Amino acid sequence: MSHKPVYVVSDTHLGAVPPATERAFRGFLAHVREHASELLINGDLFDFWFEYRSVILREHFRVVAALADVVEAGVPVTFVGGNHDAWAGSFLRDEVGIRVIDGPVRMELGGRRTLVAHGDGVGAGDLRYRMLKAVIRSRVSIRAFRALHPDLGRRIANVASTTEHKAGTGDVRAKNRADFIEAWGVREMEADASLDLVLTGHAHVPLVREVAPGRFYANSGDWIRSYTYLVLPPEGGAPEMRIWPVG
Repeated sequence: MSHKPVYVVSDTHLGAVPPATERAFRGFLAHVREHASELLINGDLFDFWFEYRSVILREHFRVVAALADVVEAGVPVTFVGGNHDAWAGSFLRDEVGIRVIDGPVRMELGGRRTLVAHGDGVGAGDLRYRMLKAVIRSRVSIRAFRALHPDLGRRIANVASTTEHKAGTGDVRAKNRADFIEAWGVREMEADASLDLVLTGHAHVPLVREVAPGRFYANSGDWIRSYTYLVLPPEGGAPEMRIWPVG
C-alpha cells in the first residue's frame, strides 16, 4: 500500500463557477500530483461535458491538461460520472488516461472496501429522473446531440443547468437530498458488512459519519460553496474533510 493518501473530490461544476474557482482547482490538481497516491472524482467535474468527435470545449482545456499531468506523474485518476457529465468517454480515457466508470461501483480504495456513487438516482423512487437518465445516455440521444454545433449544444446546457443559483443562498432542497443519499448509503453498509466506506456527492453538503466502528459514510461536498475534498489516510481510520482555499 502507498504511504500517500487517496484524495476524493466531487461537484466542481467547472464551466459554471467563477474563474477563481477553476484556478484554485488547478492548484488542487497540482497538489494531488505531488501528495496523493490516487484521485477519485465522484461526479460533476464539469457542469457540462460532451465528447464531440474532434472538439473539446475551450473552457475546460486547462483543467483537462492538468488532469493529464496528474496521470503522467503516476497518480491514477478514476472518474465516476455524475448527472452533469454523463457523456464522459473515450477522450478522457484514451487521451487523458483517466479511468471512466459508471456508478454505483464497488472498488478497493486506499485499502478500504468502498462503494462509490455520485448520488443521483440512488435508492427507490425518482422514476422521472431514472427515465430521463436512460434517455439522455441512449445512443440515439448521443448521436442527435453530436449533430448539433458545439456552440448550440453549450447554450442548451446553460439553459438546462441549475448550478448558478446554488452559489448564492444554495439549493433549498439540498438538505433533504443530502439526508436521502446518506440514508441510502447507511442502508448499503448495513446490508453489506464487508463495506468499510461509502462515498457520495451530488448533495453539495459535506459530511463524514462513522456508521459503525471503523466504518464510514462520507459526502465530499462541492466547489460551489464549500470547496471541500476528502483525504483517506493510508494507515486507515476516518476520512478527513478538508477545505481548499479559493480566492
